[in-house]
Amino acid sequence: MKVHLTLTVAKGRCVRSPGILRTFSITPLLLAISACTTLGPDFETPQADVDAKWQTEDAARAPEESSAEEIESWWSVFNDPVLDRLIDEGYRQNLSLQIAGLRILEARAQLGIAVGQQYPQRQQASAGLSKTGLSENAPNFITSFIDDRYSQANIGLDAAWELDFWGRFRRGVESADASLGVSIADYDNALVSLTAEIATVYLNIRTFEERLRIARNNVKTQKGSYHIAEVRYQNGAVSELDPAQAGYLLMFTKSTVPDLEGRLQQARNAMSTLLGLTPGQLGSIMDTAGSIPEPPQTLNLGAPADLLRRRPDIRQAEMSAAAQSALVGVAETDLYPRLALLGSVGLLSSDTGNSSLGDLFKSDSITFNYGPSASWAIFNYGRIKNQVRVQDARLQALLVNYRNTVLRAAREVEDGIASYVGARDRTAYLKQAEALAQRAVDLALIQYKEGAVDYQRVLDTQRALLDLEDQYTASRGDAVRALVATYKALGGGWKIRAGDDFVPEDVQKQMEQRTDWGRLMDDGKLTKELPTVPPTGGDQPLFNRPDW
Repeated sequence: MKVHLTLTVAKGRCVRSPGILRTFSITPLLLAISACTTLGPDFETPQADVDAKWQTEDAARAPEESSAEEIESWWSVFNDPVLDRLIDEGYRQNLSLQIAGLRILEARAQLGIAVGQQYPQRQQASAGLSKTGLSENAPNFITSFIDDRYSQANIGLDAAWELDFWGRFRRGVESADASLGVSIADYDNALVSLTAEIATVYLNIRTFEERLRIARNNVKTQKGSYHIAEVRYQNGAVSELDPAQAGYLLMFTKSTVPDLEGRLQQARNAMSTLLGLTPGQLGSIMDTAGSIPEPPQTLNLGAPADLLRRRPDIRQAEMSAAAQSALVGVAETDLYPRLALLGSVGLLSSDTGNSSLGDLFKSDSITFNYGPSASWAIFNYGRIKNQVRVQDARLQALLVNYRNTVLRAAREVEDGIASYVGARDRTAYLKQAEALAQRAVDLALIQYKEGAVDYQRVLDTQRALLDLEDQYTASRGDAVRALVATYKALGGGWKIRAGDDFVPEDVQKQMEQRTDWGRLMDDGKLTKELPTVPPTGGDQPLFNRPDW
């Protein structure tokens, strides 16, 4: 049940009504009172526990004061110009990142809508011309007292302004502002993921190229061994078993080449998508020969507490909770009366009596209606209170999600460090094993030629060499990929967008040709820092600058 209370004053001539002055004289008082009232909780960033140092021994020994520039442009530690160019191209052309940028513009426009609610919600000009005919058979119709045929013309302005008495619209602006921060943090998070994914795919490409080179080299080596076995068989020195064994190992090694070529092409296709290119356009960038990048000698990872100010997804979780906190206040305002100022002024004339349509613009044709209005949903059977409870439960879930995001971030860094250290140590052992396997192959071939061993010894050593070379190469790639995952977990990479637009200039021009974006495009420069929680409660202005 909703109760409406409207007090209005109506007169024929507004210029003679002192009531207007009295009505407008209390408007500043109502605005001053409403500026002091804001329902709902004021957001505070929840506390989150982080360790004082990383748990992995290598990271724990590293200096806590890391170079911020090193983490923000972490790919530069690999000293690979091709990787640098790929990441720059991806930042400029990736389509998924452009979508994230467009969501920022959408959120910015939503903020403009919320700000507009702080001003009179309805200001409408109207005009009309009508011809009316009354039924002579209508109840109590007496033609001698009224005109049954007449015309009427009017022009006027209607306005309605719901006052922000309980902070409903200020909380709405606060929520929309925080939601804008969510979209910016989402953009930054997408950029962190993009740089890491480009680096990972690049490492896959270089790893497959290296494994393909190793497979082809082993094919050449095994062809030579097969030729030796075949010659010795033809000379009657050995049985047919030796060339048969050499032949099946050769064919098996050859079979790995098409598989590696296919996987290499798939990795190149993935890279072209990340760069917003067709597969055929990637060649000019990736045709340069390269190898698997070498990781740096030392890790500079900073302290776990740095995650709170560096990782965009942590800031995104914080901003989401801030936006929801304001919505609790919006829901609470429905528990209280809504106060509004209503008014209309215009000109009205007809051709009845001594009037004519030509009198429309005379002073005695002025008509007006103004006054305060109140409405209060007093009987709602718990709907409003339960709506407040719904919003509060969502807020608590987001506060818990913030703490969970911090914990997950720390775990991802620890996992990345552990994976990197393990792959690095494994690579060192495999490097030694590969050198020994190569020596074993050389010795086995010499002894086989001299007839000291049978071909099984050659077969075993060549098979072991192929396997170890492949594992060593894969492990080198795994170590660098684990380091990339660590830098991603640290939240590095998003600051390369500082000072740039949300979306490319050509996309902006295309959008401005369709729609008037006002100054929103001019505001589209990204700051160097992550978004911050907007003013809350009494710090939120009663009026913000509207976006026209």
